[in-house]
Amino acid sequence: MTSFSNLLGEVRACTICEPNLLHGVRPVLQIDPKARILIAGQAPGRVVHESGVPFEDASGNRLREWLGVSRETFYNPEKVALLPMGFCFPGTGKSGDLPPRPECAPAWRLQLLEYLANLKLTVVLGQYAQAYHFGSKSGSVTELVRSWQDHWPTMIPLPHPSPRNNIWLRRNPWFEIELLPSLRNRVNDVLA
Repeated sequence: MTSFSNLLGEVRACTICEPNLLHGVRPVLQIDPKARILIAGQAPGRVVHESGVPFEDASGNRLREWLGVSRETFYNPEKVALLPMGFCFPGTGKSGDLPPRPECAPAWRLQLLEYLANLKLTVVLGQYAQAYHFGSKSGSVTELVRSWQDHWPTMIPLPHPSPRNNIWLRRNPWFEIELLPSLRNRVNDVLA
């Protein structure tokens, strides 16, 4: 097994998707073997690609609010690992960012997950991460998120915290009323 620091160096230097990325490669992730919470996301957006800081955008602001954590806690890799399905910005399509590049997860995900032996909670954001972590038969994002208690307390599916999901949030008020208070309590317990 490759040492963690060597593996992380390989990931940060990865160029396997370079020919397919209009904006170039810039792997963005946060991980430490001591992390107790894993945020399994989709792929960095343009703003995150430019800053190099995961969830340094409106989605990150909403996600931190959902979790009930400060920026300091969120960006402490010994507490929270931020591991998207694709580490580089895939570009923009007609209706938003493109899906994560398909090369990334098979190349790196399992190797990195092997080092996260201290995880107590995995938060799975959006359809691409949910298909990976819950299987291709997980149904729609709404169906999976509505069945959140089936995976509790070690995994929880959430919609992507993007502002593009404001309509979904308005149509599903149970999410903020039922799920988010339980999520915040669980996060608090895991990080205590």
